[in-house]
Amino acid sequence: MTQKYTKSRKLKNEELDRLEVSEFKDAKKSPIIIILDNIRSLNNIGSVFRTSDAFLIEKIYLCGITAQPPHNDIRKTALGSTETVGWEYTENTLDVITTLKAEDVTICAIEQAENATMLNAFIPQPNQKYAFVFGNEVKGVDQKVVDASDVVIEIPQYGTKHSLNISVSCGVVVWDVFSKMKKPI
Repeated sequence: MTQKYTKSRKLKNEELDRLEVSEFKDAKKSPIIIILDNIRSLNNIGSVFRTSDAFLIEKIYLCGITAQPPHNDIRKTALGSTETVGWEYTENTLDVITTLKAEDVTICAIEQAENATMLNAFIPQPNQKYAFVFGNEVKGVDQKVVDASDVVIEIPQYGTKHSLNISVSCGVVVWDVFSKMKKPI
């Protein structure tokens, strides 16, 4: 049986009901935090900011060698989202994890690991805040960070590479978790 689709008109920017920067800052945020653990690509960092803006992410922590705004290569990809999404730089990722755990945030490393929970099987709990850790493009999430996490989540992959770009991984995880939350905002 073939599904029938209706024709669609592409929306103009002014029809998208976008928040102003001040409205974004005042908006209730999703109970999701992003931690970037030693990300080397400025374009990946900018992409994570854009994803975070799209889903009203509470905050991004930039750790280790992860570059910080303002930077032209981050700005090019972020398209202004470095001005909307809250962020903070901390040299040591483990320090962020310790602080967030003390605030009852569940830490989730996104990594391929033994005993990992597959993303499709991960069920976020109501009224719980989550921090998702994304690691270096080559080395992934540092093993000490994996050890300190409450859960390790793996994105199921079926091809030959078993490797997604960190900005793609972030988009997949954030969309999946956001869509599973009954009332994300």
